[in-house]
Amino acid sequence: MSETAESPVIPGSQADHSRPMLWLISLVAIALSLFQLYAAGIEPLGLFYQRSIHLAFIMMLAFLMLPVFGPGRKRGLFGGALDLAFFAGAVITGGYLVFNLDAIFQRAGFWTQTDIVIGCIATITVLEASRRAVGLGMTAIGIIAILYALAGPRGDLPWLGQFLPGVLEHRGYNIDRLVGQLYLGQEGIFGLPMGVAATYIFIFVLFGAFLEITGAGQFFIDLAYAATGRQRGGPAKAAVIASAGMGSISGSALANVVTTGAFTIPLMKRLGYKPEQAGGIEAAASTGGQIMPPLMGAGAFLIAEYTRMPYLDVVKVSILPAVMYFGTVYLFVHIIALKQGMQGMASDKLPKVRDVMATGWHFLLPLAVLVWLLVMNMSPMRVGYYAIVTIISVAVLRFAVWFWFVGPRRGEPVTAPRLYRAIRGGLIRLLQGLELGARNAVSVSMACAVAGIIVGVVGLTGLGLKFSSMMITLSGGHLLLALVLVVLASLVLGMGLPVTASYIVLIVLVGPALSNEFGVPLLIAHLVVFWYSQDSNVTPPIALAGFAGSAIAGSKPMPTSFQAWKFAKGLYLVPLFMVYNPEIIVGGPVALVVWSAVGGLLALGAFAASLEGYLFTRLSAITRLMLLPGIVGVFYPDLTAEVAGTALIVVLMVGNWLASRRESLPAT
Repeated sequence: MSETAESPVIPGSQADHSRPMLWLISLVAIALSLFQLYAAGIEPLGLFYQRSIHLAFIMMLAFLMLPVFGPGRKRGLFGGALDLAFFAGAVITGGYLVFNLDAIFQRAGFWTQTDIVIGCIATITVLEASRRAVGLGMTAIGIIAILYALAGPRGDLPWLGQFLPGVLEHRGYNIDRLVGQLYLGQEGIFGLPMGVAATYIFIFVLFGAFLEITGAGQFFIDLAYAATGRQRGGPAKAAVIASAGMGSISGSALANVVTTGAFTIPLMKRLGYKPEQAGGIEAAASTGGQIMPPLMGAGAFLIAEYTRMPYLDVVKVSILPAVMYFGTVYLFVHIIALKQGMQGMASDKLPKVRDVMATGWHFLLPLAVLVWLLVMNMSPMRVGYYAIVTIISVAVLRFAVWFWFVGPRRGEPVTAPRLYRAIRGGLIRLLQGLELGARNAVSVSMACAVAGIIVGVVGLTGLGLKFSSMMITLSGGHLLLALVLVVLASLVLGMGLPVTASYIVLIVLVGPALSNEFGVPLLIAHLVVFWYSQDSNVTPPIALAGFAGSAIAGSKPMPTSFQAWKFAKGLYLVPLFMVYNPEIIVGGPVALVVWSAVGGLLALGAFAASLEGYLFTRLSAITRLMLLPGIVGVFYPDLTAEVAGTALIVVLMVGNWLASRRESLPAT
């Protein structure tokens, strides 16, 4: 999930560490996962206990997996001493809250010197763990936020205040007040972002790890190939569908690219797609996995917490926008296949749906349990727990049936040595799943911890209101310009932040303005910001998913990123459609919702055709230009404009279809 797992290439690989260090990493990771399972399904813990223990374990893992001077480098005596010091800082700062929580609450703002010193150590430790796990960009923003809080006439760094523009000036705060906000309060490091990371996000990252360990990822890929492989551009269409499925498991665009892309990109190239097209299609499809219910890369949990809406409601309203996005990418793929005269793959080279379902149908059971329990309004954290129990139980039962009944019929009798090896292998897989889940959660949890620092400073200094007033001033009160500013801000933030952190920072800064000043419904404002926070995955110059796709495709990074940016245009257009047609999210008369949904899909299809210059056959330059006012009309919040735009698009599309029929007559 996040960035939730920002990459399947787990930091701290075996090549980087000695055997004792690997054992220690495994021990801490497994202990963290067991603690989370205990808190999720057996004995829920108090807010600060849960978050402080979780963060302590996460930081311990970060310092063990990621040496101070970077992966691949030996720690050395000095590096080992630094790592040990930060590891001790993680243990001390987490343990201090757990053992002194009642006394801290009783002091209620009258902090002791020990409280302040431990809080300073915690802040420094969080920033260093973030530098290693997330990157320098996130850490730099956290440091800038702290310096901003200390600047001002009453702050500990009053001289910094003179460099602040007038609209950003504030009174300034001392170290004691700042540490009280960041470490000892509920709006800092242990605020809402860490609360979501320590509960919902982790348990679903762990669920994804068990799905990966048991082979669910390959099942979804095979199923997508079986369903689409015989169509034109089959592997590319399979990439779109498989990435939608894998995105709901991995929670990371990068993880999605390197897992599904390892299969889909070579097949797309073999079919006739250019290397940069193959890498771009996979990057765009994988980015869509982050907006695909039910997990949405941990975004659904955060949106539910911020908007105080039931998690299931957030998931339900996100289905149609996700379908619109993937429909656009799918159409791009289909149009390119038509333009280049591609054919589908041979049937004998494809898996059959019946065979895939026969061998992997049990992977659908945990997902069914997950959806059913969510519909029953059970807590998402408890739902994740039962989903994990289900996937483990299903895997054990499936192997038991094979071992005791199917194997003996195929000449593999039940013997004590084979039973011992089976039990031992199963336990190893179980421990691997626990370890993988904890490792994959390090980056997103550290991003949420530093995001908590930023959110705490924003709340302390009132920066959010000031940023909102700046946004209103720069946009001149025009909603469209304000949304363009949000896109630009998300792109700049996305250069240094993972998606989850970018969303949290942006929603704190621009969310109030979108909702209060421009009248955008609260849920739509959050969805818009969350969608725009994805753009760093596919938007040059920092297109992380595009770069990953280019590495697998063997193409140049920038051309591949531009292709990904083109295919992912729905990432920018669908949020606009949500803003100007809010009924598809907040609801309304059934006829109006259906009309808006059909019109939106039609407009997105027209946009893809106009951009590619092809639909059923080649589009003339005049037709491509005429499609644009039709698209604008569909997006415009006026029924007359929508009807006129829809009619224009339909007429042009029908005309193109008739032209394709005339072209095919001589050939017939």
